Amino acid sequence: MTSFLIRLVLLALAFHFILPMIGGIDVRGGFMTSIGLALVFSILGVVVTWVATAITAVVAVGTLGIGLLILIPLWILGFWLLPAYTLLLTSSVMPAALSVSGWWPAIWGGLITLVIGVATDSSERYRRQPA
Repeated sequence: MTSFLIRLVLLALAFHFILPMIGGIDVRGGFMTSIGLALVFSILGVVVTWVATAITAVVAVGTLGIGLLILIPLWILGFWLLPAYTLLLTSSVMPAALSVSGWWPAIWGGLITLVIGVATDSSERYRRQPA
């Protein structure tokens, strides 16, 4: 829970200070708006990841595993596009607070949010439990 709150605050700081420096991304409103954007971005990020995983599973099962020959390289090469798409989706859900004018600004903003997500990933699930 604390890692989620830290991630939320860091994303809000990124929405408020860093992302507006990227040409093509416009954030309107105060810091509370940035917190709202970070919350919506986090929720949509979970949904986008679930949908991408579900599509991958359906294609893998539907092609009896042969589709994995294409899907695995796509996941390896394109995992950084999920935050970019999530950023575009967030801008379409909250157009009064965020506007992203194309894929290139979304990719740069998505890379920043990806770094925040990786840095704040909950490592508690990776810790070894005492016997």
